[in-house]
Amino acid sequence: MTDDTRRGLPAPPPLGAAALPPGTYAGQVVLVTGGGTGLGKAIAAEFARLGGDLVIAGRRAGQLEAAREELAAVPGAGRVTAAVCDIRDPERVAEVFDAAQAELGLPAVLVNNAAANFPSPAEDLSPNAWRAVVDITLTGTWFMTREFGRRHLAEGTAGSIVNIGASYAWTGGPGFAHSAAAKAGVKNLVETLAVEWGPYGIQINGLVPGLFPHADMTEDIRGGLERAAPGGGDGNGRQPALRVGAPRELGWAATFLASPYARFVTGHTLVVDGANWQRRALVSPEVVPVREQLGHGPFDQGRRRA
Repeated sequence: MTDDTRRGLPAPPPLGAAALPPGTYAGQVVLVTGGGTGLGKAIAAEFARLGGDLVIAGRRAGQLEAAREELAAVPGAGRVTAAVCDIRDPERVAEVFDAAQAELGLPAVLVNNAAANFPSPAEDLSPNAWRAVVDITLTGTWFMTREFGRRHLAEGTAGSIVNIGASYAWTGGPGFAHSAAAKAGVKNLVETLAVEWGPYGIQINGLVPGLFPHADMTEDIRGGLERAAPGGGDGNGRQPALRVGAPRELGWAATFLASPYARFVTGHTLVVDGANWQRRALVSPEVVPVREQLGHGPFDQGRRRA
């Protein structure tokens, strides 16, 4: 007998609704890395809707310019600028802050959204593959965070940082050893720096997204959705909420964590995924090795030194 009372979690308010009072970020500069696409752009849009001046940073000029125009048209938005930046380069990071400070003012909020990821069996990861993900996801986040913190410490001003994390920082991430290790480091930075910098008025929190489909999803994420719901479904039936997230819901969470209404919240990582990461079956499913899940053949011994 089926349970016809299942409804899942209600849908969110419509796009354009605001979770905070209008003008909450008026006169404040918000810097969002990876703000030219996907969830980074969705987060930036909610800060814009609340009156913030935006700096979106990323590695692709074309995407950034298109996003800049889109964000500037958001009702309530302040000024919007874009900066090409490889966050692995600390000198370029400093230049972006210099330019932002000269044009708009010292960013009061930093959202560390930029990251790198791709699925792979751990034994297949080359040194370059490991470094590429860890250097962007963890080291780049650190360079941005350090620059933000140093400038506020020097100015004697308060600030707020939001680090975008991942639930496998707690659970482990089979098939994503490089990213899971890096995100665990990002989560630890939240907890460490909340204590170190709290006395100086700098708060730092983490924000973990669940499944938020968007137009800029990578092919491996789309493939995961297809495996979860063969035939082109969206994976809703595999979520306890019986739905996936709307990107604006993540934006609302980010704007709250960085807002005056969350000043006593620091060192915390908020998971916004409809409880999906806590889901457990009464009977554990059969174990399928990652290599098989990804369609890889037996490990090639000739790659041991790659």
